[in-house]
Amino acid sequence: MTEADKPKRAIDSQGVRDVLKRVIAENGREHLKSYILAIICLGIVAGTTAFTAWIMESVINEAFGRSDSGMIWIICVVIFLTFVARGFATYWQAVLLLKIGNNIVAKYQRRIYEHLMKLSVGFYSESRSAQLAAQISQNISGIRDVLNMTVTSIARDFLTLIALIGVMLSKDWVLTLIVFVVAPPLMLGLRYVSKRLRAATRQSVEINSRVLGAMQESVQGIAVVKAFTMEDQLNSKVRVLIDDAEMRANKIARLAERTAPMTETFAGLAISCVLAYTAYMSLYQGALPGAFVSFVTALLMAYDPARRLARLQVRVEAAVTNARMLYEILDIEPHQRDVDGAKSLVTDNARIEFRDVTFSYGNGKPVLDRVSFVAEGGKTTALVGPSGAGKSTIINLIPRFYDPEGGSILIDGQDIAMVTKSSLREHLAYVSQQPYLFEGTIRDNIRYGRPDATDVQVEEAARLAYAHDFILAQPMGYDTPVGENGVTLSGGQRQRLSIARALVRNAPILLLDEATSALDTESEAFVQKALDTAMAGRTVIVIAHRLSTVVNADKIVVMHEGKVAEEGTHESLSARENGLYARLNNLQTVRTDI
Repeated sequence: MTEADKPKRAIDSQGVRDVLKRVIAENGREHLKSYILAIICLGIVAGTTAFTAWIMESVINEAFGRSDSGMIWIICVVIFLTFVARGFATYWQAVLLLKIGNNIVAKYQRRIYEHLMKLSVGFYSESRSAQLAAQISQNISGIRDVLNMTVTSIARDFLTLIALIGVMLSKDWVLTLIVFVVAPPLMLGLRYVSKRLRAATRQSVEINSRVLGAMQESVQGIAVVKAFTMEDQLNSKVRVLIDDAEMRANKIARLAERTAPMTETFAGLAISCVLAYTAYMSLYQGALPGAFVSFVTALLMAYDPARRLARLQVRVEAAVTNARMLYEILDIEPHQRDVDGAKSLVTDNARIEFRDVTFSYGNGKPVLDRVSFVAEGGKTTALVGPSGAGKSTIINLIPRFYDPEGGSILIDGQDIAMVTKSSLREHLAYVSQQPYLFEGTIRDNIRYGRPDATDVQVEEAARLAYAHDFILAQPMGYDTPVGENGVTLSGGQRQRLSIARALVRNAPILLLDEATSALDTESEAFVQKALDTAMAGRTVIVIAHRLSTVVNADKIVVMHEGKVAEEGTHESLSARENGLYARLNNLQTVRTDI
């Protein structure tokens, strides 16, 4: 079971009531005053609606039965004021609920982003980032809708319905009983629909997130799509997803709208019975029509809130499904919490030691098998070996992107599992094979290495990274926007900016993951100069496929099938007959000569 599966199963077992309790507990107190004001406004709406139906008896009897013109004018003014009050109450309740809803959406956006930043790298390796982003964007409004629908339905629709039923009872209790005879079958039918809608809504959200995820991935990888003429393949793939999403959406539409014929049939039957009884009493019993008109008005006015309440369970089921899926993410427990009593890392010369480290990515196959070596402080240690030997895993274990299953990693004698992650990572700078730039300016991207760095320090780091000249050549210099992931810059320029970001951090440990392997010769020369500057006086662990880039390393650790095969300098390892490093070096020398 993966990191995300356990909370998912637990949340799925929660009913609508449990999710509602959680949503109210997390948000009710914070917005209590605003909700009280909104409920007061909704109560005014409910009261004025019922009053309009109640006063119709006086309108009909005074106007057509007694012809009292003075009373008619008074009634007209009262009705006018009633509608004015209703209009303002409707406006303020809508504004209040929208403001509360917007605040809730913003609150959960902040909360889920902060939570995502706490989750381990392992979580993201198990999840598709595009699909995750799409799922969040679809579901984050569910909590807002749960609260607003609940408050609106209780304070407006339920109160309005109760008030109108009171009017109906006061006018004729027999007619009221006729109306409620056919209500139970309607409630049973709506309950059946809501249960089926719950499962369909979840499936629809998941499929729509896959559609949006596939589209986002295609846009991000558009160069590869065009280069390999993948348009038809991806069109076919996305078309299948879209067709499936359309089918699910149509199913939800059929289920959700199935309430319409139920409620309309109920309303038609009730109103027909009432009108028949009213006509009988007026024609054969000589009763004044005012009470019956008032009753029918109340009945017709009650139809809309009754219909909304009838659909409420269906709508709440959909909103709760969205809220439930959002909570699945929020309830994921981060794997790598700091241990109780964790202390801050203190470095002297930043000596890194691996002691019998064992690690696998959860598939049972060890990637590292009892790996032991020392990276001396202030010196450069290179990791070389065939692909899949475990070099990148070693780099990933040092910042605690993952934790080893066995053994320990020490920095100046301190087990990194016993120190806080934040203090550990403050002592590290990292340059990856594929540099990543964030939306913003060049200056912003360098300053991410150290948020409190001054402009002078940012520019000095750029000079040391051999980036200052090309930055000044940009349209706005250091204030030039880099575009999405630095799309406006070359690969070598992006890499030099990532090195500048590492330099401005001024950390004692530098991790380099094949930082020059994807560059052309000219760009590699610039980047290598920048790296030579960055490596001076620091503890460096560098991965390199091109052995020519690490011939001057103080130590070379040769990895093979998750184990340390050899250790030494370039000269000592090259001199070993039948050694793995010597064989790799000879192969690369031959290729260079060719």
